[in-house]
Amino acid sequence: MKILLIGAVDFSESVLKKLISMKLEIVGVCTLKNSSFNSDHCDLSNLCKQKKIKWIFSDDINSSEVVKWIKMKKPDIIFCCGWSRLLKKNVLNIPRLGVIGYHPSKLPFNRGRHPLVWALALGLNKTASTFFIMKEGVDNGDIISQKDITISKNDDAYSLYSKITKVAMIQINEFLPALKISNLEPKKQNNVLSNSWRKRSILDGLIDWRMTADSIYNLVRSISRPYIGAHFISNGKEFKIWKVKVIKLKEPNIEPGKIICRNSELLVKCGDNAIKILEIEPLFKLTEGDYL
Repeated sequence: MKILLIGAVDFSESVLKKLISMKLEIVGVCTLKNSSFNSDHCDLSNLCKQKKIKWIFSDDINSSEVVKWIKMKKPDIIFCCGWSRLLKKNVLNIPRLGVIGYHPSKLPFNRGRHPLVWALALGLNKTASTFFIMKEGVDNGDIISQKDITISKNDDAYSLYSKITKVAMIQINEFLPALKISNLEPKKQNNVLSNSWRKRSILDGLIDWRMTADSIYNLVRSISRPYIGAHFISNGKEFKIWKVKVIKLKEPNIEPGKIICRNSELLVKCGDNAIKILEIEPLFKLTEGDYL
């Protein structure tokens, strides 16, 4: 069984390493040299060089040049994991067993962009790891493997990313042998139940101290490393906040954004309750009575 992989993020590298460890015939890899929007970007060409796997950089996966290159490799299966551009029919129709896509949500729920970020930002307590057969459209293909994943209150972007990656590698072990002998029964998605998350913008990472402390906590953990970090502006300078703690407050008459001292700790008052800043970049000196 010949496999080709399309991907350009850390998760894509994990999938490629998994396929290599399974001693499968990997006939090619399409990747990106650079990315202006993926904080977890990973150029797979270095791993391909080490393992003597043919690879190509592709800014346009649907171009005639790239399609010709993929066809020459004659893949039985294409894995597309960590690729932000939609595949068209000229790519989807190449492998005889189909193109396997991946989405870290419980499809048909939460299709679209930044599923890990939105799941954390919205305070969800569960998601899923889902592999599906790709077709034209966004995350709407038949599901071949789906496992539930619990999101703990202590999870951040890094821990959830790691948790989902670990589960996905187990899934590949389970479904790939069955796919090889055509012993899978893909499950159609119920489109009536579906929703789609939008692309996150820079403003979605801006902290507004009128938000509740819980909302700020969820925002901070949702775009912590490997993502870009939540931020606020003070005196025209941007500060990144990587980690906070929610502190309960009873006082109802303190304005949001005010720096207060409680039990010898400097806190920032929020729409309700307060937060303690645990990690900030660059360093920022809090002064009691000031406002952010």
